[in-house]
Amino acid sequence: MATQNVVVSESKSGIIAMAVSNSAVFTPSAQKPPTAPGYISISRKKLLKNLDINGGHRINAWVDSMRASSPTHLKSVPSLSADERNSWIMQHPSALDMFEQIIEASRGKQIVMFLDYDGTLSPIVEDPDRAFMSSKMRRTVRKVAKCFPTAIVSGRCRDKVYSFVKLAELYYAGSHGMDIKGPTKGFSKYKKDKQSVLFQPASEFLPLIDEVYKQLVENTKSVPGAKVENNRFCVSVHFRCVDEQKWSELAQRVRSVLKEYPQLRLTQGRKVLEIRPTIKWDKGKALEFLLESLGFGNCNNVFPVYIGDDRTDEDAFKMLRERGQGFGILVSKFPKDTNASYSLQEPAEVMDFLRRLVDWKQMHPRM
Repeated sequence: MATQNVVVSESKSGIIAMAVSNSAVFTPSAQKPPTAPGYISISRKKLLKNLDINGGHRINAWVDSMRASSPTHLKSVPSLSADERNSWIMQHPSALDMFEQIIEASRGKQIVMFLDYDGTLSPIVEDPDRAFMSSKMRRTVRKVAKCFPTAIVSGRCRDKVYSFVKLAELYYAGSHGMDIKGPTKGFSKYKKDKQSVLFQPASEFLPLIDEVYKQLVENTKSVPGAKVENNRFCVSVHFRCVDEQKWSELAQRVRSVLKEYPQLRLTQGRKVLEIRPTIKWDKGKALEFLLESLGFGNCNNVFPVYIGDDRTDEDAFKMLRERGQGFGILVSKFPKDTNASYSLQEPAEVMDFLRRLVDWKQMHPRM
């Protein structure tokens, strides 16, 4: 990674604002309007061509993609032969089965933990406002944070994720890493200045996001089960409770709003359509920023571990592969294309893996 100059200033609230320059990842333009370098340039003509609101085949293709990544029934999952499934498992073995090998690879290095929330620390539920983590999981994550620097990286609004997790000692990267804040003052032993890190590379988009959120609420209210969530720096349109026969209508309504906003892009997650600013920023970039903030940006003795279940987590898995450090763990019961090195099937296995990490660290405090 390119060398970075970091300018730090402290506000009255105790939050540290960090401006980073001379970097291939964090450019001075990161806080400028959408036309500045560092943003994805998408012409209005090209955007309309890609969305093709009036083209039925485009809508159908998008719905097929929604269906493929969000199966409602086991029969919706592409069938694999025993050889194909075994091949996938060999390429992405269980992190629990490979625990000793993982520990051996991290020996002599500082482990840094990155955790997605929905589907990783909490089960996927029909109502996104009720995606609560268990008390056992919360206690486990708290123990992990005492052993290693730990961050929650989620597509959710940072404040919403914090209201679920309620642990002041963690780093939180909400809105796919576009809203990053460190531990509450005095709660982290890894930040020597005991202050919080605040980084919001898409702050210029806040008024636009609010405007689009209101339009999406209005345009989708006639689709039963659709839920629009304002995650501050992005908007999520949940279709988990929408009848599959209505997915095409929902996609049409979402796209009819976005055709007026070339500054925003549409991405897809697990039973959710997500609208984000067109900046070169994702969970992988957030991972790099947090490593920089912790002093591990150009360090060979760091071992980042990222655990997540969604498409958006692939950016972080890919970043770890490119860095040649640490590894990613995909949480999924079914084989799927991924840049992760290992796999776990569900949040219960995530908790087992985290507990084993804590037990190992407590037995080897100097390692």
